[in-house]
Amino acid sequence: MSQAFKIAIVGAGSVGFTRTLVRDILSVPELQEVEFALTDLNAHNLDMIKQILDRIVAVSGLPARITATTERARALEGARYVICCVRQGGLEAFKDDIGIPLKYGVDQCVGDTICAGGIMYGQRTIPAILDFCRDIKAEAETGARLLNYANPMAMNTWAAIEHGGVDTIGLCHGVQHGWRQIAEVLGADKPEDVEYICTGINHQTWYTDIRFKGRPIGREELLAGFERHPVYSQQEKLRIDVLRRFGVYSTESNGHLSEYLPWYRKRPEETRKWIDLSQWIHGETGGYLRICTEGRNWFEEEFPRYLQEAEIAVDPQRRTDEHASYIIEALETGRVYRGHFNVPNKGLVVNLPADAIVETPGFVDRFGLNMVAGLKLPDACAVPCIASINVQRLAVKAAVTGDIETLKLAMLNDPLVGAVCTPEEVWQMTDEMVVAQARWLPQYAAAVPDAKRRLSGALIPTRDWDGAARLPTRSVAQMRIDRAQKAEGMTPDKQIVA
Repeated sequence: MSQAFKIAIVGAGSVGFTRTLVRDILSVPELQEVEFALTDLNAHNLDMIKQILDRIVAVSGLPARITATTERARALEGARYVICCVRQGGLEAFKDDIGIPLKYGVDQCVGDTICAGGIMYGQRTIPAILDFCRDIKAEAETGARLLNYANPMAMNTWAAIEHGGVDTIGLCHGVQHGWRQIAEVLGADKPEDVEYICTGINHQTWYTDIRFKGRPIGREELLAGFERHPVYSQQEKLRIDVLRRFGVYSTESNGHLSEYLPWYRKRPEETRKWIDLSQWIHGETGGYLRICTEGRNWFEEEFPRYLQEAEIAVDPQRRTDEHASYIIEALETGRVYRGHFNVPNKGLVVNLPADAIVETPGFVDRFGLNMVAGLKLPDACAVPCIASINVQRLAVKAAVTGDIETLKLAMLNDPLVGAVCTPEEVWQMTDEMVVAQARWLPQYAAAVPDAKRRLSGALIPTRDWDGAARLPTRSVAQMRIDRAQKAEGMTPDKQIVA
């Protein structure tokens, strides 16, 4: 029997992702009477996603309701679940997350977790997350759950639980992506032939136990599989090197992982040895910023296709492995779901700090989230995770208090920033980022005038640098040409910015 309740999606203007989440949820028969309350600051995107979802519901003949409003509190009224997928500051702030650190020699591929960009992303997002939490407690159902997809995942989830007081689960899809790679290099007929335990922290999670059709897989067999793979051996060189040295494989892409370890991106000539430019995620400087910018510019071209695809009826066979629909299904129906979730540690991973947000296995049923306790990371994995956790803890404290000195200490202790910058450079870079992003940093309002004053004095020289391997952002016209070439089997040229 289907159930009528409300799911609010904050940041629903992320059209492609929202469409995926809603399709997944509607593929569960018991969830087909849900009201989806969409909210976003961008009324234009909100209107587009509502058109798409209205068409999906109508074509599939479902009783679900789609509502949309720019008034967040109204969307949250009576909601049982709140899904958060916001990008606070949008691409404008994201440009500063990448561009300002480059002036100081800090070369990031993604910049959304830790490192200079991820820390600043947290400073912008945590005040918004705490506003969401206040509204959830005031407007939503008693005991409403927040399912957070917004990065920086660990910091945002930490803040929502400890300072927002809302029952929150952090969700990411990196574990599923790495699992598929492992299945492929082992020659599995289907990913389900590979079972695993994965644990650590978001974007630094590790496959500590892998079984292929029940048979344990060790380092040498997995390493040999990746080294002989014609694609991964080139795209995942850094990730494979970490597997060789640590003994376990990481969930995160080549580019993402390179930002959390202080060894691979601190020298431009070394960086180029470890990355691959076939796709942005393998290490391209500012790669995620480029692909997001191109995606925003291309979106208007894609919208007619999205509307056309909305004519395809909801099909359970097309359900993705994003966690949200399975969690809601388990809580509402009692069907057990096993996944990897971001939650407070409290003994789940015994050699990581108790207060950290860890990403580790658990089971969901009608009674809630039931986590597996007592797991232990290999020492080689625990050490960099602890370094990141210490940065996250400082960054959350800074975001909540608006203490710019604590923010500078978080930056200083970041592994990659610390490998590249002097303390004086970190202090100046942080001032520059806070001033540039002041409109999204209400907690630093009192600190901004002094930061501006410091920046008006004698400054440490910086450089105009595009990083070790930056590609130009393509225009819509160039994307049309590249897509036409790809359709004809041609490979578009990639030109590194000098």
